[in-house]
Amino acid sequence: MLEMNIKQKALQLGFASCGIIPAAVFDEYNRHLEERIRTFPQSKENYDWMFNNSAPPESAKSIIVCLQRVNQYKTPNSLKGRIGKMYLFDERLPFAPEYRAKMEFETYLKLHGVNIIEGSLPDRWAAVKAGLAKFGRNNFIYSPEHGSYVCASAWAVDKELNCDPEPQDIYLSECSDACQKCIHACPTLAFSGAFSMDMKRCLAYLTFDAEDTLDETTRAQMGRWVYGCDVCQDVCPANRDKCTENIDFPLLAQFEEYLKPENLLTMSETTFVTIIHPRFWYGGSAQETLWRWRSNTLRAMINSRKEEYHWLIRSCLDHEDERLRELARWGCARLQLP
Repeated sequence: MLEMNIKQKALQLGFASCGIIPAAVFDEYNRHLEERIRTFPQSKENYDWMFNNSAPPESAKSIIVCLQRVNQYKTPNSLKGRIGKMYLFDERLPFAPEYRAKMEFETYLKLHGVNIIEGSLPDRWAAVKAGLAKFGRNNFIYSPEHGSYVCASAWAVDKELNCDPEPQDIYLSECSDACQKCIHACPTLAFSGAFSMDMKRCLAYLTFDAEDTLDETTRAQMGRWVYGCDVCQDVCPANRDKCTENIDFPLLAQFEEYLKPENLLTMSETTFVTIIHPRFWYGGSAQETLWRWRSNTLRAMINSRKEEYHWLIRSCLDHEDERLRELARWGCARLQLP
């Protein structure tokens, strides 16, 4: 009865689905990580930390996992192809409806004697093992109703709950050998095959955690993306007609002005620290990542080939940061600017 009430409460709060799995070590998850590292040894440091997620806290008895959809939100035209959807509609933002739903769900669990035990879990893997979603070739999880535009949250709890049956197949049936759209569409060639990815080549990763400088080929491949990337999801047939985009995400209309390329490139440190970084915090502290946002924006301007940005590109030839000066020199040569 308690299990049914928990699931009903999750649905009442707006979660797309809810499941319960045993609090066991995710051995299969570890094996996949080990295989990924063997395939892409150059990205070992990027995957090593994930092993910390594979073992629930010792006192945990069950794991509750929920999916939240983000496919209902409108992506402003000015941000399409520039900022990844998952970052625009981040459910961890305090003003997001999904954040409030999670807080209320946690309160509900505590009031019913189900105590949450702090610890890291592989949220996507937990959702798949609960039968709520399946893995696609692009490594995202897919729900039948909302495609890959979902976010998973998992809680380890101290109560022994009746668990859902483990699914026999964890892979999306649409991902047959005949479909390799995501593999071929990846701008930076991060995929070498199905269900595999070199994280250091992933465009999203490159926008928020790359080395100080990128080679010229990679810069060109990254196109107009400033933060994140949607390419492998946008081309996926399993996502066709899954985005309803009929709701405005809170505060995004007001925030859109700050994300214009010309404003990002010329923003002050105060603007970045107080407005941009609190919403897009991957990659380090605000002081560490301001240069990267400027660099991403300048590179996106260069790749857009829009004449209206030429003066801004030239202006960076005298920027105080040598990394931006070098990028501006590359851009002037690429665009044949005097």
